[in-house]
Amino acid sequence: GENISPVDIESVLSLHPAVDEVAVAGLPDERWGQKVVAFIKLKGAADAAALDAYCRESTLPNFKRPREYVFVQAVPKSPVGKILRRKLVAGEYERV
Repeated sequence: GENISPVDIESVLSLHPAVDEVAVAGLPDERWGQKVVAFIKLKGAADAAALDAYCRESTLPNFKRPREYVFVQAVPKSPVGKILRRKLVAGEYERV
């Protein structure tokens, strides 16, 4: 397996003009153990295919590319603004 830092992926996706906020977490996967999932709050029009194409054209290595994109109302954060990845993994978010 590979250890993947969510910050690397978040920094690439946050540069997309349609992305307002992004958080990346590993969710369970039968084949790989975990898969990279990007939780996106949009400020413009975009879909999973457009974001995936954006990642493919960036400097992000293919193995770090998200395998799933989930569009959410808001990225859960603590009172000081830290992303609460545990809530994303537990499914505590609202889809758009």
